[in-house]
Amino acid sequence: MSFEKLIGNEQVKETLNNIIQNNNLTHSYMFVGPSGVGKTLFAKEFAKMILCDSKETKPCGKCKSCIELQNNNNPDLIEIEPENATIKIEQIRQMQSKILEKPIISDKKVYIIKDADQMTKDASNCLLKTLEEPPSFITIIMTGTNESLFLNTIKSRCVKIAFNKIQDNILKEFLENNYGFTINDNILKACEGSIEKAIRVNERKQEYEEAAKIFSNIENYKLLDVLNRLDFMYKNKENIYEILDYINIILSNKLLNNPRYIRYIEAVEQTKKNLKQNSNYDMSIDNMLYKIWEE
Repeated sequence: MSFEKLIGNEQVKETLNNIIQNNNLTHSYMFVGPSGVGKTLFAKEFAKMILCDSKETKPCGKCKSCIELQNNNNPDLIEIEPENATIKIEQIRQMQSKILEKPIISDKKVYIIKDADQMTKDASNCLLKTLEEPPSFITIIMTGTNESLFLNTIKSRCVKIAFNKIQDNILKEFLENNYGFTINDNILKACEGSIEKAIRVNERKQEYEEAAKIFSNIENYKLLDVLNRLDFMYKNKENIYEILDYINIILSNKLLNNPRYIRYIEAVEQTKKNLKQNSNYDMSIDNMLYKIWEE
């Protein structure tokens, strides 16, 4: 068995192990699901199993392929990742120029395309040609969070492996054992089962706690105090949706005892919509805070 060091998605582990044990490997896979749950780690571990020369346990950790993979030096595993947030046609063409070359160490070659849902349309169409007539020794593993961004013609040629978020209790235990920090239940809920998000949120734990303090008792603060104490929201554009989601978790807890908090939640949701429509950032945050305080 493999994947022992990876947490969550036990059904995925069973599925991938069965593929190897039953020698039922196909040429292309889509690993899709929430961000930060380990799709790329699963893809690499699956690749180790595919490339391993052992006739029994895979990966064996002893064959030349496994040893080279441990040293990040196996030429039969090729990883492609976005450049400036997208995977471009030039990257896929470069892959195609090498894809007919036979494996060097193993009987197979594996390509992992990270965040493949970020391929440009031209790159997707270019990749489709390879998926239609792949060499027999090739396996392509694509990872992505948004299945709807993949072309239907690509999806129809891949085996879909669906990932779920990591359960909160498993994630909490993993973070304590491996990263040495604990997070409260509200922050844990905001992490949505994502290790990546949990680590990112923990780095800004003080800001999240400040937001919880303000929005749990916003009626007791003056507007200027609210603006001053939440000034980090104006400086944190890259993570603003995570912060807004967390604020609504806090407000939802208050809603159980006070129905007027539904209007606060609506104001936050409207702000998220405004930002996605490219409204002025600072003005959107200003309007949200003012509206909630005014209510």
